[in-house]
Amino acid sequence: MSGSESDAGPSSLLKARDQTIEALCEHFAHDALTLPEFERRVDLAHRAISQTELARLVGDLPALPVPAGTAGRAPAPAAPPPSQAVSPVRVRDWQLLVAILGGAARRGRWIPPRRLFIYAFWGGADLDFREAQFGPGVMEVTVVAIMGGASIVVPPGLAVEAGGVAIMGGFDHVEEVAGGRDPTAPILKIHGLVLMGGVEIDVRQPGETKSEARRRRRQERKRLRDG
Repeated sequence: MSGSESDAGPSSLLKARDQTIEALCEHFAHDALTLPEFERRVDLAHRAISQTELARLVGDLPALPVPAGTAGRAPAPAAPPPSQAVSPVRVRDWQLLVAILGGAARRGRWIPPRRLFIYAFWGGADLDFREAQFGPGVMEVTVVAIMGGASIVVPPGLAVEAGGVAIMGGFDHVEEVAGGRDPTAPILKIHGLVLMGGVEIDVRQPGETKSEARRRRRQERKRLRDG
């Protein structure tokens, strides 16, 4: 075993691996890596046995831009419906969520970024957009899940475009037909790659559970058939 391998204990190597994968995710989110190259480097990171090997995976990548500070922002007001977008100046350009052997969540009153990147490895992400305050235009969610996945809840009336590549997994989108959608309302686009995992997109009203939403949809379909 080389000196660099022996100097790094198991805990420090695990920490370095997580930091390397997070850095790769950020570079992918900034389009510095193609999807195949990102997958290749993440695979090498999981198999690396030294911090030297991990350092090589990010050593040739460009410096990341420093995100603008958020100090001094006013507290978020009550959440508007999806058709009422918040000011663009309050919307971050991008955000990264990493779930490795664990979970990550965004729910309640929050402002989604224009681009949200999720990496889940043996873990999962929970996103609830029912009280989210959207900026104008398109908000994009990219999910890369390896033996993991994402559960996404959206409110009725929010325009959602979803699709992706699933290998031994799936992209499940429970759609509801909504009449009279506002053409100026925000649009949520969800896509990505899933390997032995899944992405589930469900439409629920505020405060509604998954079982309650299923029951409501059954009742609505029954009313349409009977009507």
